[in-house]
Amino acid sequence: MSATSAFWWAGDGIIRRMTTAPLPSPQEVAAFWREAGPSRWFTKDESFDAEFKARFEAAHHAAGAGALDAWAREPEGALALLVLLDQFPRNAWRGSAHMFATDGKARAIARAAIEAGHDRQVDDVLRPFFYLPFMHSESIEDQERSVALNAALDANTQRFALLHRDIIARFGRFPHRNPMLGRETTPQEQAFLDQGGFAG
Repeated sequence: MSATSAFWWAGDGIIRRMTTAPLPSPQEVAAFWREAGPSRWFTKDESFDAEFKARFEAAHHAAGAGALDAWAREPEGALALLVLLDQFPRNAWRGSAHMFATDGKARAIARAAIEAGHDRQVDDVLRPFFYLPFMHSESIEDQERSVALNAALDANTQRFALLHRDIIARFGRFPHRNPMLGRETTPQEQAFLDQGGFAG
């Protein structure tokens, strides 16, 4: 445990400080994620989401406020930050705009971590979490980087990278996010969604 206070960052530009239980260490975050494993990482599971949120919500807000940036100096710390900033909100706030609130910070952490070689110092099964912030981006440049980074990984991961890239190349954004972000859906996007359009 590393602190007895945390920062509440609700995506509105206001950082709030609150007293809370001690924050987890980066090793605790990484261990939780490692133990959850592939069977729970990408499956909608309300009980897992609730456990994840209960244990790490304060750490997510602290990470979003920049209070945990020092973690990024080490490979496991960078991984823990990426789990908190990129993966955590997608589990904890499904169907809301807060799913994407810390995406920009996650990409910044990922860029620095990759430059430092941190992605190559973790277990192979965890490497994709250094690249997912680019796959989740609505920038075509980030998507091309995602495809390039994931090219060295397994075929299924490569397939998802290409699917995400192709949606951004076609629409410039992920259409399924429109309701959450208050965006108007175009007829072309609606047709894509009606046909079961892939959700990125």
